[in-house]
Amino acid sequence: MVRREVKPIKGYIIRRILKYIVILVVAVIPLIPIWCMYLWLISQSFSGKVILGILPTDFTLHNWRFLWSPIKMGLKEYPNIWPVLLNTLYLALGTSGFVVLISTLGGYALSRMEFKGRTQLMEFVIALHAFPAVILLIAMFIILNKLGLYGKGLITLTGIILVKAGLECPMASWIIKGFFDTIPWDIEWAALVDGCSRITAWRRVILPLILPGIGAIAIFSFLSGWSEFLLVFTYVKDEAYYTLPVLIYHLIGEFKFIDWGMLAAIALFYAIPTIIFFTTSQKILLRIYVGGVKG
Repeated sequence: MVRREVKPIKGYIIRRILKYIVILVVAVIPLIPIWCMYLWLISQSFSGKVILGILPTDFTLHNWRFLWSPIKMGLKEYPNIWPVLLNTLYLALGTSGFVVLISTLGGYALSRMEFKGRTQLMEFVIALHAFPAVILLIAMFIILNKLGLYGKGLITLTGIILVKAGLECPMASWIIKGFFDTIPWDIEWAALVDGCSRITAWRRVILPLILPGIGAIAIFSFLSGWSEFLLVFTYVKDEAYYTLPVLIYHLIGEFKFIDWGMLAAIALFYAIPTIIFFTTSQKILLRIYVGGVKG
């Protein structure tokens, strides 16, 4: 009897060991290079010299001098970091604001209203999101130029916000539609019976119930605007209206004179808002999926 019980126990232990090995190979080992890059970034930011790629030899704040003085790389001086940070925040917050406003209205219409071509429109929304923005660069340039939104500093940056929001809204509307679908009709009918108009019921009754979905599309659209490089690099020519990704690109371009310590510090400074967003919104993101809120 003892021998018959030992075999299942051994098989169970072997299966558990194999499962952990598979998890290690699939989930942990591929992350090692990424963690090494982050360790280099942090070590290089606060050290004058790094050995073996990740081990700092000393501690210094000299690499962070861009916070209180102009950025000098080689023979060129770049704009102060704080106006560039404000430009990046303006782009990210503006994109997020437009996406949340338009997608909540569009998602509500797709979820609650019956109209001819509704199914085809939703299919078109998915197809539209499949096209990369790079194929629209020339067309967007012509549109911005015709509207007088090209080559005018902050106005050009505003035009990029409109373009970026337009590219993000289709998928955001599709995502938020799933959250509207989970709200029972009875709740909205009760609000209408109590005297609310359609727009009042949408604003005061429905929107508070889908706050996790609104938070999700707000986070994703903010990060999309925060990391936008191609549109700003293409349409913004005035250095005073650079964003952080474009500034970092130009710093990397000074390859012969590059200050790796300051570059690492600027890159870490650029990544801080992203880390804060994912840290503070992790619970919201884990509770949702495209079709609504997890129970």
